[in-house]
Amino acid sequence: MTSHSKKDRLIMAGLFIAIIATLLISLNMGTMRVTPAEVFQTLIGNGSEQNQLILFDFRLPRMIIALLIGAGMGISGAILQSVTHNELADPGILGINSGAGFAVVLFIYLTHNNPVSTVFVLPLTALVGAVLAAVLIYSISWKNGVTPIRLILVGIGINAAFSALIIVFQLRMDPDNFTQATIWLSGNISGTDWSYTLALLPWILILLPFTIYKASTLDALNLGDETAQGLGAAVEKERMLLLLAAVALAGASVSVGGAIAFLGLVTPHLARKLVGVRHRHSLITTALLGALLLLAADTIGRNILSPSEIPVGLVVSLLGGGYFVYLLMKS
Repeated sequence: MTSHSKKDRLIMAGLFIAIIATLLISLNMGTMRVTPAEVFQTLIGNGSEQNQLILFDFRLPRMIIALLIGAGMGISGAILQSVTHNELADPGILGINSGAGFAVVLFIYLTHNNPVSTVFVLPLTALVGAVLAAVLIYSISWKNGVTPIRLILVGIGINAAFSALIIVFQLRMDPDNFTQATIWLSGNISGTDWSYTLALLPWILILLPFTIYKASTLDALNLGDETAQGLGAAVEKERMLLLLAAVALAGASVSVGGAIAFLGLVTPHLARKLVGVRHRHSLITTALLGALLLLAADTIGRNILSPSEIPVGLVVSLLGGGYFVYLLMKS
């Protein structure tokens, strides 16, 4: 094992330990404080009914969802940055998030906030919107193949179009529906439970290993289409498969957590700074960073103005927006 590989593994181990530490801190914090001793007693089955309710029904599912969404959005951004050869690409900029957001806003507008249908259908609606946006982007970009620059330019245009449609339908909503749509669009994982976790988990468990398996293909695509073809990669086929994986990861994540911006942009950059550009290690690091950042952002959002909450998407936007400005100034 080379010293570089040892360093990468130490970084990944450090991120994993940081996630565990943040989980333990987050379990203690909230409107109802639970001491570390009470957390331990509850986790081994000896806690009070109140603490069991707080930890197992409210905090743990929300934290696991934050970890899954963070990893999914981070990996989605890493894929998009590689296949488009653009370090500023992410699901939000390319229109995938806005496609999901438009589908949700349209659904809320048409159903007039029917609580029963919203709980069960909203995640599927967001996923359909994300897939629709991706199909539009890919089909409009196609001209004897798809070039990275055309893909990202069309994605920016689709993003602008869906964002405009979202505003049009929001302006036609009644105040209650407008508030619901605004909270969802800002990125929010409050009110989630184990059913949301189980709905999101299969997507992450299947697509994250698939993406890591395709790490060498992403390395080849990162070198440019001609070089990738010279190395034996079926460029168009691989690009389409990887784009589908990115869309599915982003769509599934957005369907549960709303349109959380900047996460898919920031985490691949940070991962490359920590472990370099080779995807086998950078993808794992990106997933760990995304999980850690979203969990930390949710912990901050839950506690900084307690008992009120700040939607996690706003906290991520504050952190990611600052880093985005830093990137623009450096590049």
